[in-house]
Amino acid sequence: MFALALGLLALRFLPALPSIGWLIAMPVVALMLLPFRTYPLAFFLLGLSWACFSAQSALNDRLKPALDGQTRWVEGRVTGLPQRTGDGVRFELTDSRSRKTHLPERIRVFWRGGPEVRSGERWRLAIALKRPFGLLNFHGFDQEAWLLAQRIGATGSVKDGERLAPARNAWRDSVRQRLMAVDARGREAGVAALVLGDGSGLAAEDWQVLQDTGTVHLLVISGQHIGLLAGLVYGLVAGLARYGCWPRAWPWLPWACGLAFAAALAYGLLAGFGVPVQRACVMVGLVLLWRLRFRHLGIWWPLLLALNGVLMLEPLASLQPGFWLSFAAVAVLGLAFGGRLGPWRLWQAWTRPQWMIAIGLFPVLLVLGLPISLSAPLANLVAVPWISLVVLPLALLGTVLLPLPFVGEGLLWLAGGALDGLFIGLAWLAGLVPAWVPTEVAPVYWCISLLGAVLLLLPKGVPFRLLGWPMLLLAVFPPRTLVPHGQVEVVQLDVGQGQALILRTRHHTLLYDAGPRSGAFDLGARVVLPSLRKLGVGTLDMMLLSHADADHAGGAVAIANGMPITRVVGGETERLPTVLGTQPCVSGEQWRWDGVSFELWQWADAVAGNPKSCVLLVQANGERLLLTGDIDRAAEQALLSTPLAVPTDWLQAPHHGSRSSSSWAFLQRLTPKSVLISRGRGNAFGHPHQQVLERYRALGSRVYDSAEQGAVRLRLGAFAPPVVARSQRRFWRERLP
Repeated sequence: MFALALGLLALRFLPALPSIGWLIAMPVVALMLLPFRTYPLAFFLLGLSWACFSAQSALNDRLKPALDGQTRWVEGRVTGLPQRTGDGVRFELTDSRSRKTHLPERIRVFWRGGPEVRSGERWRLAIALKRPFGLLNFHGFDQEAWLLAQRIGATGSVKDGERLAPARNAWRDSVRQRLMAVDARGREAGVAALVLGDGSGLAAEDWQVLQDTGTVHLLVISGQHIGLLAGLVYGLVAGLARYGCWPRAWPWLPWACGLAFAAALAYGLLAGFGVPVQRACVMVGLVLLWRLRFRHLGIWWPLLLALNGVLMLEPLASLQPGFWLSFAAVAVLGLAFGGRLGPWRLWQAWTRPQWMIAIGLFPVLLVLGLPISLSAPLANLVAVPWISLVVLPLALLGTVLLPLPFVGEGLLWLAGGALDGLFIGLAWLAGLVPAWVPTEVAPVYWCISLLGAVLLLLPKGVPFRLLGWPMLLLAVFPPRTLVPHGQVEVVQLDVGQGQALILRTRHHTLLYDAGPRSGAFDLGARVVLPSLRKLGVGTLDMMLLSHADADHAGGAVAIANGMPITRVVGGETERLPTVLGTQPCVSGEQWRWDGVSFELWQWADAVAGNPKSCVLLVQANGERLLLTGDIDRAAEQALLSTPLAVPTDWLQAPHHGSRSSSSWAFLQRLTPKSVLISRGRGNAFGHPHQQVLERYRALGSRVYDSAEQGAVRLRLGAFAPPVVARSQRRFWRERLP
């Protein structure tokens, strides 16, 4: 079973899937090995071959490259729970069909300003189709892996549509609509999240509070909820039998186990049967089976069986962070509670699991690149029993009794009030101790911290157990590799149709542009700020906003709210938010940081907009980088008469490679060896223009395009090739062009 698990898990780390020949050969070889009793190798190959076969089928179901960017009329059925956002609705289609075109089984779409969409309805939609793709930054969220794990073969935006058939068998959506219509003291979305596992209605502020306090697992369906409900049902039957209220003709133990497992399955189906629910249902079933047959299974056998069961059902589950956190949490508790001599006191059984979970999950959160809540042990001491014993029973009972006038509504009103009180306390705690985003940690330090966490989870009396603390703290305060004097580390982040570059010298950090913002979707908060923290930046010495367009300065306010900034400089101070206190860009201003020189320039005749972009020239050990914002041909012509118009090693393509920029005269004078282009894949502006790319190729310039290669990291002054995010091969990512 352990070998089977290793084979299934190996899929997560494959750079490429084996060919069809190997997919056929592996199970054949495994079956041939079985008569020779080489069971570990045979089951490893069986697990790996099944996982690879399942992953290959998901990759084959992706949208064909020829259809990428095309708009097609698609018929399909809405599945899952549609998510209403501020400016539209997001949902998934299954059984998708289009005339004379084969489409993926599942398509995830967004309809800006769209009407009410219900699960189970059948629609005919005009969709601008796209292959599964996402932003890719160093240590950032991998959207492509998530889409593949959900088996979503295409995404798209809806242009128009008509409803063909009403909803059928959409009981989950009906329950959600009923819950959202009930007065729950303003916490209807939280109650729906507890009952249905649907957190789409929670506000961004609520998610931030849950993340800062490490209580996200309480507002989405987790194994704790499944086990609690099964235990309540089992205890109810056992109590009735104890006091003679259970029919004597029905053996109480089989009925208690059967009803408890049925309740766990029913709650799991209500919650969508995600990975934590699958794992919990398998483990609850094994515990009930042990209780029925009076066999001691321990903790590790049910956990291993649950792991294999989940991965056999869906091998791609290992691509999701929640899979690792779910099983790691149970393993930590198993390690913490196993091998103890004597029982713990009540207060110890209440407090110690929270601290052990915090210690045990620290290396897991670290390697997954997720924020770490420092207040989680304290928050969960109160939140876990409050949710488990007060809010959840009220919410489930109120949902079941909704058909009874006033009874269900009253219980849900109480559940909402209890949940609101908890959120008030969590928000106060989150304001005191926000989540911590750790810096990058070298693999060797992470391995040491993992060993330290395991040592600390062992029982008292184990030799050298206390050495786990310095080993664990090595990942908290890792030895930092400083940028050499006279060099600057440059990171062009992948922020879609926008721009953001981080420049770090030995002791200073500059941010050139802050990423885009569109409505509530702020990449300054989602990408730029976490990337700064991952690099260990605590304070920005300067934030330079080339101009005030939303794709360059949209994320500035979020960054200013999340990090101290010594100075803000902008090309269009009059159009930038006053809260930033922006200083104007002054042509000719120069300064030196740690042996690296910086110089600003702005076209004096520019009135507003792109031509008024603030240009930055950076020189380190004779290697040059020119950041141009969105200047156009006229501004380029003016720049040619300045000292900045010299041969350049690195050029940030003006205006994302637009045809209105990158004039031939400008490029001939600068003759850039390499060009950085920051833009969104399949953007509506056609950036970069084909003529501009041909000019770069004519000069022999190497182009690094964020839409094709993700984030780019280079060391200016070292004259070394850069590192691109997509150079780390994974089977679910498209190969570099």
